[in-house]
Amino acid sequence: MPKHRYIVFYKPYGVLSQFSKDTPNQSTLQDYISVPDVYPVGRLDSDSEGLLLLTNHGQLQHKLCHPRFGHHRTYWVQVERVPNMDALDKLEQGVVIKNYRTQPAKVKLLSQEPLLPERIPPIRFRKNVPTSWLEITLTEGKNRQVRRMTASVGFPTLRLVRIQIAHLKLDTLQVGEWRDLTPEEVKLLQKLVFLK
Repeated sequence: MPKHRYIVFYKPYGVLSQFSKDTPNQSTLQDYISVPDVYPVGRLDSDSEGLLLLTNHGQLQHKLCHPRFGHHRTYWVQVERVPNMDALDKLEQGVVIKNYRTQPAKVKLLSQEPLLPERIPPIRFRKNVPTSWLEITLTEGKNRQVRRMTASVGFPTLRLVRIQIAHLKLDTLQVGEWRDLTPEEVKLLQKLVFLK
């Protein structure tokens, strides 16, 4: 039986969460990861950055992607302007996007900008519009959900970085780097998925 591989990758901005190239100039996982037969668990849009889990363990991948399986995903989100308590409460309780009410989320306004590498290209800076950072933890992952949530309460997302999936974190990974999970991380991941 082939050995299962579990990889975490710090996906850069502008990279598609797939290995196939639709156009020659498009940046995909193929440009960074040379491990055969691993596939992303879920996805990050090309304009989002951060932690991506890849594996060749089909059953685990299927379970983690199933909507009924609610594992935590945490994001640092730079938004236009500074959300008030009303907006933060709405995000926490769930907002309606595309006829769907999002599940309750954990949301906090960060007191300072998180330590992140510069984005290439940088976000569009507007001198008269302040920005702020939120930490948002979801238990679901619908298409462009975080961006739609912040827009629905009037604070559009400028930059989105996933920093954690369940117990897996970016930690010391640099943009464009990947590593295998440690045996302990694999054990925790399997326990989370198969005992839930």
